[in-house]
Amino acid sequence: MGADDRPLTGRFRADGAPLSLAEYERAGGYAGLRKALTTMTPEAVVAEVDRANLRGRGGAGFPAGRKWKSIPANAAATRYVIANADEMEPGAFKDRVLMEGDPHQLIEGMAIAAYAVQAQTGYIFLRYEYRQAARALATALAEAQRAGYLGDHVLGSSWSFALHLHVSAGRYICGESSALLNAMEGRRPVPRATLPRATTAGLWGAPTVVNNVETLCNVPHIITRGADWFSALGIGPPSRRGAVDGGTKLYTLSGRVNRPGWCERPMGTPLRVLIEEQGAGMRNGFALRAVQPGGASTGFLGPAHLDVPMDFDSPEQYRSRLGTGTVMVYDDRTCPIGVLHNLQHFFAQESCGWCTPCRDGLPWVEQLLLDLEAGRGRPEDLEILAQHVDALGPGQTFCALAPGAMAPLETGLTLFRDEFERHVREGRCSYLAGKA
Repeated sequence: MGADDRPLTGRFRADGAPLSLAEYERAGGYAGLRKALTTMTPEAVVAEVDRANLRGRGGAGFPAGRKWKSIPANAAATRYVIANADEMEPGAFKDRVLMEGDPHQLIEGMAIAAYAVQAQTGYIFLRYEYRQAARALATALAEAQRAGYLGDHVLGSSWSFALHLHVSAGRYICGESSALLNAMEGRRPVPRATLPRATTAGLWGAPTVVNNVETLCNVPHIITRGADWFSALGIGPPSRRGAVDGGTKLYTLSGRVNRPGWCERPMGTPLRVLIEEQGAGMRNGFALRAVQPGGASTGFLGPAHLDVPMDFDSPEQYRSRLGTGTVMVYDDRTCPIGVLHNLQHFFAQESCGWCTPCRDGLPWVEQLLLDLEAGRGRPEDLEILAQHVDALGPGQTFCALAPGAMAPLETGLTLFRDEFERHVREGRCSYLAGKA
């Protein structure tokens, strides 16, 4: 693939250093912002992004244009745009790659989004541990300010936009958009009620658009090259909405593959291509057992599912999701019950404690899995785990943390049923005993 087929990463420097403003401009940077401000109305920008069917790359897949359109026409003059750069899902690092390699791309995307919804203030909500990204963004923000891409009367227009870097204090729950807003307001980071939506009453009660970093990085390319170009990049089957999921996707790959890391591929690239071509297959002596295609909160897929297109809808037929495109590969020498216990330990400790099913249910699930690993498992524990899948599933909790935690457990109880029963039958984990 050439640079034209990799709009998000094709400009990256070979040495990994972030692009300077001069380098970004030479590669066509800020042309999208200039085009939007000089030749397009805010409504036209929203319409173009909506026509491109840019779906949220943070995991939910909600169309960005539709979200922007949901700000009421008579909304208050004070409006905000926020980039969700919390990225604390285990195994995920795609947003870090984008911010460290091409920080101006995010800044330009946020400026265009802010112009589209007529926001005057924006924030990059950054994960505390992303120190290198913070340095790259701080430098890029100062460069953009001096060059007139931010601040008063952007590029000589009547519109002004102030963009700030907000380094988070941490916690996984801050990645949930409404908990993020509470954290920014200095309050306990717990999810808000579903209504009103952030686009109606978000940060400090003002209309607010919250988008993922990768989502926003796509915006300059859509405005510069057009919605049709963006749509044509996708190679998967038509979605439920009738159109192919367009654009490229930044996929990350971890586990015992020969070449872990990241790649930018067309949206809809089959899982097999990511593992066998990009990852160069499994390491010597290891066989593939299962894959989480979209991160820790997505269901397991087995070896029979490798031809599934990695778009938003296709994995759902196997009770999984694209999620963030965080492909986590598990081998046949790793205990799947131990994997599930490790995942549930993470989710249990990251629960904000706001609702009872999540606060009390996740530690119970974690303990049951620990008992199975330690040889204390009982046959009835499998049924209790299955009951938790329902009790902590969608619609039962205040936000999606617990349902996300149940996704790998639900598919794991089916895919790894023999291993669960073996742990109970033998009263031990044979992997820990070194006899698998």
